[in-house]
Amino acid sequence: MTSETLRYLVQADYKELDALKKKTQELNSQIEKTEGPSAKQAAAFDNVSRKAGFLARIGDVCIANQRRLQAAARAAGIEVVYTVIESLTRDGRDRSLDHKISGLHFPRGGSGSRVIDAVGPVGDEIVITKTASGVFNSTNIEYVLRNLGIEFLVIYGIVTDQCVETAIRDAADRGFLVTQVEDCCAAETPERHAASIEAMRGHYCRTRSTDEMIAEITRLSATVQGR
Repeated sequence: MTSETLRYLVQADYKELDALKKKTQELNSQIEKTEGPSAKQAAAFDNVSRKAGFLARIGDVCIANQRRLQAAARAAGIEVVYTVIESLTRDGRDRSLDHKISGLHFPRGGSGSRVIDAVGPVGDEIVITKTASGVFNSTNIEYVLRNLGIEFLVIYGIVTDQCVETAIRDAADRGFLVTQVEDCCAAETPERHAASIEAMRGHYCRTRSTDEMIAEITRLSATVQGR
């Protein structure tokens, strides 16, 4: 399995989410007191509420589902592999052009690239660092997966329509059989998330919920143990 994590949940608390929810309420209250929202008010409200919704999905849905899925995988002896964004250098000069333009930089050895404790690696589980959206294009992950004898990938994480989608496309092109777990993923808007899921479904991967994937893992594990 691969799990993409970004800066939004580097800290294992949701102070930013609480602040965004409060800001959303304040803006909504201001708008209700006027004849109609100004363009500036409407834009501010939309931006804050969108970010709050994004973080809420990560905190309320994705993390819990990822924990359950990882537990089921470990119980069945399935390898859990993480990918994180981390530069090879402290100033990020080795980053991809996209990450330089986007200002996406986590220095080598810094706290920003660590997987949060709630869904973090256990024991000697593999963590692969990358400096581009495409983990297959910018790391030795394919070499590692081939060495592990892995043919089937369960891919999930954040952000659905960026790193996750790129990983799914590239994995499928390289001959891996891919399953995406929809409710372990999140994008900045529900619309972008849904569009990406539908674009991948049935073309580059199968699509499953956490419950469906855990049930499948449980059945396969029981079959193997019964041989």
